[in-house]
Amino acid sequence: MSNPYGAPEISVQDVQAKQQNGEEFILIDVRELHELDLASLPAGASINVPLSDLGARRLDALPDAVRQAPNADVVVFCHKGLRSAQVTVFLRQQGWSNAVSMAGGIDAWAEEIDESVGRYTTA
Repeated sequence: MSNPYGAPEISVQDVQAKQQNGEEFILIDVRELHELDLASLPAGASINVPLSDLGARRLDALPDAVRQAPNADVVVFCHKGLRSAQVTVFLRQQGWSNAVSMAGGIDAWAEEIDESVGRYTTA
């Protein structure tokens, strides 16, 4: 899949495989807080850093664990993959060279991996 930001992407299947193989990576959900009630991965599976917070506070919005690990593998996701692609490009510009966007976002996860996380539409 591709996105208008040119961000490198990873499929939901590859993210699931990373989880199942016990690979270490940071999973960042950039959706807004009200979206978490509509569809979410299990508690503790990801770190929520809303895009609005990133826009306002930039790198200060990131938890210390992320700020202190610019070489970590980072997977960013949102609802459909556009905001996460935007954040991925931003992170790469700031030195996180291993940041990728999860193609299709949590919606693709719900459709292809686990429908129990829920699906929603935006108005």
